[in-house]
Amino acid sequence: MVSFLFLFLLLSLLHFTSSHPSIGITYSLPSATAPPPPDKISSTISTLKFTSVRLPDPEPSLIKAFSSTKTSLFLSISNPLIPALASNRSVALGWLRRHVLPFYPRSKISLISVGNTVLNSTNVEDFSPFLLPAMRNLYRGLRENGIDKIGISTTFAFFSTITTAFPPSSAVFKQSSGDLIIKPVLQFLKQTNSSFLINLYPCNLFHLNSEIPIGFALFQDNPFNFRDDSVTGIRYFNLFAMMADAVLTAMKAMGYENIPVVVAETGWPSSGSEAKEVEANGVYAEMYLKGLVRHLKSGAATPLKKNGVTAVYVYELMDHYGARKWGILSENMKMKYNLEFSSGVKNCGSIWISFGAIWFSNWLVFTSMNLIPWHFAEF
Repeated sequence: MVSFLFLFLLLSLLHFTSSHPSIGITYSLPSATAPPPPDKISSTISTLKFTSVRLPDPEPSLIKAFSSTKTSLFLSISNPLIPALASNRSVALGWLRRHVLPFYPRSKISLISVGNTVLNSTNVEDFSPFLLPAMRNLYRGLRENGIDKIGISTTFAFFSTITTAFPPSSAVFKQSSGDLIIKPVLQFLKQTNSSFLINLYPCNLFHLNSEIPIGFALFQDNPFNFRDDSVTGIRYFNLFAMMADAVLTAMKAMGYENIPVVVAETGWPSSGSEAKEVEANGVYAEMYLKGLVRHLKSGAATPLKKNGVTAVYVYELMDHYGARKWGILSENMKMKYNLEFSSGVKNCGSIWISFGAIWFSNWLVFTSMNLIPWHFAEF
């Protein structure tokens, strides 16, 4: 009888809980001012309950500052370093000796991205021919030093790699980079058990297409905020999920549907660099981040595939003077929004109890903003 009750309670617990993608944060060094001390950065990120941090500028002192924390580190290598890493294995080993070997495993480095948005058409120099050789050299360098728990990958941008956001079922990788660059990278990721990294910015897609309702981009619940994919039958209630499924579809079309996907960057600016960027404001930024966290904690990061997205990194930790404002903290490290980013297993009972209140509050926001219902225009 006791065993039966224990089994019943265990099954009930499993029924009312669900896992969701981990939520990380990006910290990039400010260019116009002196950065805060590394220890302050690591303690701040721990206080904010982030379990992982992405470091586009992985200074050794910053990596070391996380050695006494449980925070997982995602390091990035700048694009100009890629040719040297590709052409000379000693350069790759030198980078590892400076950024990884002195600190690992006390600093919990889990992932290294070789470059960021290498295929972006605005790049002055084309680093794509050197991308895969550089990744291989770093991978071999890690294995030669007995390290097999750090993934090697590279980060792509949605707009420079994916043909369309809607319908997601029609998305493929752009050619000729799809066959020449992305397919060999996917093969490498499969062989080395690493993740596909992608930057997803619904704010950019919204800015380029006036047919998209602002509520759809900001995770706002409303009867008109949905779009159906006629091929899969999936109904989408936000732009982030639609873009994520477009990525998964493109990977499947190329034969690599089982590689984990990490959203390396996503966010919403609280101020823009141009006056016409009216959507870049603090109200929308907070709505996007709150909606994103709620969406990820619901366990529905992507409707197409359960656990299709394993991690999401918010861009970014703090604002920089003289630049577009993306931070969840101001330049003086004060919290800008009322948010909690902690991740893990979420009790579904709590979700459903609060769902009605969340939906009603979002409906009030939608109404007060006088948003126009979406008439299912193509984009």
